Amino acid sequence: MTAALVVVLVALLLATWILRIANRLDRLHVRTDAAWAAVDAALARRAVVVRALLDPALSAAASKAEAASRADREEAENELSALLGALDRSSLAPALAFELADAEERVVLARRVHNDAVRDTLLQRRRRIVRWLRLAGTAPQPSYFEIAEPAAPSDAVMLKPRPSARVVLTDHDGRVLLFQGFDPARPQESFWFTVGGGVEDGEELREAALREAFEETGLKLTADDLVGPVWRRRAVFSFDGETFDAEEWFFHATVADAPAVDTSGFNDVEETSITAFRWWSAEELEAAEDTVYPVQLAELLPSLRTAWDGETRTVR
Repeated sequence: MTAALVVVLVALLLATWILRIANRLDRLHVRTDAAWAAVDAALARRAVVVRALLDPALSAAASKAEAASRADREEAENELSALLGALDRSSLAPALAFELADAEERVVLARRVHNDAVRDTLLQRRRRIVRWLRLAGTAPQPSYFEIAEPAAPSDAVMLKPRPSARVVLTDHDGRVLLFQGFDPARPQESFWFTVGGGVEDGEELREAALREAFEETGLKLTADDLVGPVWRRRAVFSFDGETFDAEEWFFHATVADAPAVDTSGFNDVEETSITAFRWWSAEELEAAEDTVYPVQLAELLPSLRTAWDGETRTVR
């Protein structure tokens, strides 16, 4: 009888613990949904103020951003931010300039609150007990909203062009090598990304891809090892206080086995901002709740196992 009572008590305690975790996860999903609604409202208000400027190009960009799907919203809003960055605000009426600055500040604050909520929700969803018991149910996985923001909300957003060459490095099983890192300005938000980096002055894309692959992995690839560029990605992002207009060109290279990765060629920024690396299968990427760039990598990865048709495709 005593043993049975202990089992019952343990079962009750375990059930209570699991219920608390499930309730917390539910609250986090509600918080994330509310935070996105606040972002959406802040962006809508910015669009209203932008249209009040009576600038046809800005009004068109604001309308495009409002009509964009969630998947395309970041790019559309960043395009609007870029146009606002080139706006001469000294020519605006003081009241309108204040309204615009206030609208931009609300977008910045709402985005930060939203991303904090997403971070907390993803951390909870990654717990083993949550994954084993599928406590997240059918709730969609939340994602960060990456929109560039100025150093001060009322300042113009100055975009720094950054062409880059990247290598989707896969092994014989089709797994891709990714690095995990973070923006020093937002160390709480980590993400995974492919091998590669900025193109230096005078470099060709293929040369930059080979150099970056060697510096980041220690692998001495040749120009013939690179297929592509198979993909092109355009993104506006902030890193360590600077805002970049990035144009990324992705090459594909395959190695026979997953080799040892030598990161001794990392520069100072990479040393401090890259925390891990691993080889991912498409299935693992599909199931992961981590942030991965490009965001379509899981669905695109299997296509790299077939011969390239010579077309460079635009990806997100």
